[in-house]
Amino acid sequence: MKQYDFDTPIDRRGTDCFKWDALQGMYGRDDLTPMWVADMDWRSPDFVIDALKQRLDHPVLGYTMPSEGYWQAATSWLAKHYNVHTTKESLHFIPGIVAGISYALLCLTQPGDKVLVTTPVYPPFLNVPKGCGRDVVCSPLKIENGRFEIDFDDFERKADGCKVFIMSNPHNPAGTLWGKETLSRIAEICERKCILVISDEIHADLTLPGGKHVSYSTMSDAAACHSITFMAPSKTFNIAGLGSSVCYIGDEALRKRFFGWLDALGVAGGNIFAFVAAEAAFAQGAEWQRQMLDYLHENVHTLHTFLKERLPMVRVVLPEASYLAWLDFSAYGIPHKELADRLVNKARVVLNDGTTFGGDDYECCFRLNIGCPRSQMLDVLGRIADCLS
Repeated sequence: MKQYDFDTPIDRRGTDCFKWDALQGMYGRDDLTPMWVADMDWRSPDFVIDALKQRLDHPVLGYTMPSEGYWQAATSWLAKHYNVHTTKESLHFIPGIVAGISYALLCLTQPGDKVLVTTPVYPPFLNVPKGCGRDVVCSPLKIENGRFEIDFDDFERKADGCKVFIMSNPHNPAGTLWGKETLSRIAEICERKCILVISDEIHADLTLPGGKHVSYSTMSDAAACHSITFMAPSKTFNIAGLGSSVCYIGDEALRKRFFGWLDALGVAGGNIFAFVAAEAAFAQGAEWQRQMLDYLHENVHTLHTFLKERLPMVRVVLPEASYLAWLDFSAYGIPHKELADRLVNKARVVLNDGTTFGGDDYECCFRLNIGCPRSQMLDVLGRIADCLS
């Protein structure tokens, strides 16, 4: 069995990589380590790279379409891993999940409609509805036993009058897995209040050993009928730059309405490399995924140990899925502006500022990306500890 290497650092500078190459323009210095943008700093799988190279052996890069192999690989992956039984007809290619969410809002809602989210949450869940002229309603999550939980009293109250609930499943910024009990309660509330659920499940494939991802559409017939599910191989196999996602809709009427709108918009064509990479990832990626998750699981354990020993005042929500952790520095009593300055200019580290995930309530929180060689993660954590001492 081939052993994959997740320890060797890969220099991504000079490749127009947003995670690394944008830092000079944003911060005016090039000695920063980025632990923010949600892609990984180890190499993309060799079988994906080989598939792309093989396609480039043909000298024409004209208009393309998804192959039967692409559809077979995608439907088989969803069925095997999540019990989501799809067909080519019930899936649609999407050039990215953020784009897919905006398409759904533009197609299925009206300006001024209310969109519910649970905060802290991935910033586009806040920015995209606002950009589409919709009103965002925030239901803050609570932390219980070191993990995010939904405050259902607040959620149900805030859901009144909302047309859509955009759900991060697993939840971003900390990879919280929503269990069957939580998803069943969401489904009951949204069915009763006639709310469309958009379930972003891009981090499902990053469920760590011991956890189980439950796809929202599998909860009940009602959940399948009032939901749109987005998934992608991009986070899992580190191919986010290729813009390859899929959309699943179980209800025929909703499917015809949304897929018809997408086809009229002309976004179904995708691009050659998105299809080739996704097919290779889904068809050949199980062993690479297993080894990657084992390595990531050890990163989570190492992070937890480091925080207990060197940064015990940090309140952390550790990922159950994904490579993202939520760090709360509020116990240090350092004002937000000073804390952000210390991280950049003393620790020389760039994290995602918590205020972008839902406002001032999270001004002492930061999201940390640990999808990287362990040596890089430990180096960064050491610098963070030093800047707070």
